[in-house]
Amino acid sequence: MIHMTETLAVQTIEGFLTGEETAQLIKVLDEHLAATGWIPARPSEGMTPPEPAQAILDSAMRRALPVLHRVFPSATGTDPWLYHDLKPGDKIRPHVHGVGDPQARPQRIARVAFNLQDAESGGEFYLDTYADDSLWNDVTATVGSDYAPGTRFVHEITARSGPVNLSDIAHTRWTCTPPPGTTVVYGTQLVHGVLPVAQGRVRKLITNLLA
Repeated sequence: MIHMTETLAVQTIEGFLTGEETAQLIKVLDEHLAATGWIPARPSEGMTPPEPAQAILDSAMRRALPVLHRVFPSATGTDPWLYHDLKPGDKIRPHVHGVGDPQARPQRIARVAFNLQDAESGGEFYLDTYADDSLWNDVTATVGSDYAPGTRFVHEITARSGPVNLSDIAHTRWTCTPPPGTTVVYGTQLVHGVLPVAQGRVRKLITNLLA
C-alpha cells in the first residue's frame, strides 16, 4: 500500500554516481549531443539519453533503492531518464506533477533529479510548501485503492494551466544546494522548480520513482 507521506517526502543520495561513472556518463551524453545536435526548445524540454547512459543511471538506482526504501517503502524502480540542459536566463517555474490516475499501475510516487553539472551562479532547485487548500482536489482514496484510505491528491498544476496560479498563493521556499554527485528524490505531490541560471550551465537528469 502506498502512503500519502511517500508523495510528500524528500530524500537525498550522496555519492549517487562514482567519479568513474560520472565521467563515463558525461562522455556518452556529450557524444550523443554532438551527433544529434539537440538543443532544447524551452527550459522544461527533456531529451531521452541513449541506452549506455540509461544503464549507468539504472545501475546507480538499484544501489540506491535500499536507502530510498527508508522514506519511499513502496518504490520498485524508475521510468527511463530524461536529460535537461539549462543555459543563462533559463528557469523552471513552480509546478506540481501529482500522481496522475491514482488507480493506474505502476504509480509515480516521486521524482528523482541528478545534477550532472551545477551553474556557476543561480540555477538552484527549490521546493515550495503551501498551507492553502486550493492545491488539493476533491478526490480521496477509498478502501481497495493502492493508496491508504483517506489519501488526498493535489491538482496537476503547470506554469500555464491548473485551477490556481501557484505564484499568487502564500508559500515557503526551500532552496536546495546538494553537494556534487547527489541525487534528490522528492514526492510527486510537492511543488518544485529551478531558479534562473545566472552564469554557467545546469545539466540535469530526471526520472519518476515508481511503486
